[in-house]
Amino acid sequence: MTGDGFAHHCCVITLDDMTTWFKKELGDAVMAAPVLETLKEQFAALDLVAGNNGPAVFVHTASGDLHCEVTVYFSPAAAALATSINAEPCTMPVVNGLTLLAGHPPR
Repeated sequence: MTGDGFAHHCCVITLDDMTTWFKKELGDAVMAAPVLETLKEQFAALDLVAGNNGPAVFVHTASGDLHCEVTVYFSPAAAALATSINAEPCTMPVVNGLTLLAGHPPR
């Protein structure tokens, strides 16, 4: 890892990359509930500064055959929190179906 980046598996994600979103699949909605609560608490503790592209955490719940699957998305400004739980880099998610968990959505 170098300077202003976070080690992430095989690559380094730099703080300058404000376009990379992150996602973490949490699995079943019942099992994900305590993780979501912890993420909200951790987000508040980070004291992140909101701007035009403020840090935000979103939740997507998809209905499956047996149970719901929960995926958490982190905006680029929330990269520190995302990498702390080993979230994977991804493209910006489609807004439909997302619920704001914490923070300020990008404008």
